[in-house]
Amino acid sequence: MKYLIIASKKDPAGMNIIENLKKLNCQIPIHLVETEIIHTENIDKKFDTDFIIFASKHQSQIPNKTLSIHSIGNFKEAKYGGKSNTLSPASALLTKYFFQTLNKNNNLNYEVTLEATHHGPLIETPSIFIEIGSTKSEWEDKKAGKLIAETIIESVNSFKKKSYKIAIGIGGPHYCPSFNKIQLGDKFAISHIVPKYNLPLTKNLIEQLINKTQEKLTHAIIDWKGFTNSLERQEAIENIESFDLQILRTSDAK
Repeated sequence: MKYLIIASKKDPAGMNIIENLKKLNCQIPIHLVETEIIHTENIDKKFDTDFIIFASKHQSQIPNKTLSIHSIGNFKEAKYGGKSNTLSPASALLTKYFFQTLNKNNNLNYEVTLEATHHGPLIETPSIFIEIGSTKSEWEDKKAGKLIAETIIESVNSFKKKSYKIAIGIGGPHYCPSFNKIQLGDKFAISHIVPKYNLPLTKNLIEQLINKTQEKLTHAIIDWKGFTNSLERQEAIENIESFDLQILRTSDAK
């Protein structure tokens, strides 16, 4: 399998990670871009690669110390790269493995979390963003950069496909406490997560979630209380059922 790491020269966290990858004699190809990586539309067409790892900063209004992983795409308007109402491909198995490895390696005072699918770039190759957040102090933290670098190298070198049920996550907040627990478990691998603020869940969106999950999608896991109201949840359930996906609550998927 061919991997590629991409970071922006403008991104202090990305460059921190890249510097540490080089110190660790990383053999995975690295490509640096001049612009923000969320705007590198179709960059995968320039390379012969099967999976892209975007090394990046995470920025938030809440200055928490986080190490995060997420898939990419826009459920609504594309405010930060990509294309409106369009997802990029995700690998449930690789997302799970990177997340498990990052959690295992975490020996710092950082929270490790999944984030819901968001922002660009729009590409046709499966990918993840792996990020340091949430302020300049964390972006330039060499220990955090080394931890992410070690996680990337270990994940790439040791990844082997395992048999998990392939799922999407529906509902809940942007940071995904319920889906974090499931992704760390031994039953399900989650590709894309649709947060509460990007609902309702339309049939068009479900079709995209199926087509933009690299593995065969079989389950939709619902954060039962993570909807605006019961009508929104019922609409989501009815739309999911029309695609013959098995529905579970987060409480039943751990």
